[in-house]
Amino acid sequence: QVQLVESGGGLVQAGGSLRLSCAASGRTFVNYAMGWFRQAPGKEREIVGAINSLGTMYYTDSVKGRFTVSRDHAKNTLYLQMNSLKPEDTAVYYCAARPLVTIVTPTIQWNFWGQGTQVTVSS
Repeated sequence: QVQLVESGGGLVQAGGSLRLSCAASGRTFVNYAMGWFRQAPGKEREIVGAINSLGTMYYTDSVKGRFTVSRDHAKNTLYLQMNSLKPEDTAVYYCAARPLVTIVTPTIQWNFWGQGTQVTVSS
C-alpha cells in the first residue's frame, strides 16, 4: 500500500522559510517522478516543483529562485525548501508521485497523493 505523508507545514511571516517533507512508503520510489503541488482556497491545484529519477527538476515560474525540491532515495523522502515566502504562497501543499521519468504538470497524470499540509504566510 503506497503512502505519502507530508509534514513541516505551519504559519510563517512573509520573508521567512519552511521545509516540507514527504515520507513515501509501500514501494521503492527511485524510478518515480515526485512532485509538490499546492491548492489555495477557491483555486485549482497546481504544480509547484518536481524532480525525477534522473535528478531533473521543474519549477513553476512563481517559485523559481525561492523554492528547491530535493529527494533522499535512501530515506524514500521528498523535500521542498521554501525561502522568501510570500502571502500568495499560502495553500495546502501536497506531495505526489508517478511511476514514470517524465515530469508533467496536469494533476490527473500523477498516481499517488499525500493528504496535504497547510502553509500559511502572514503579511
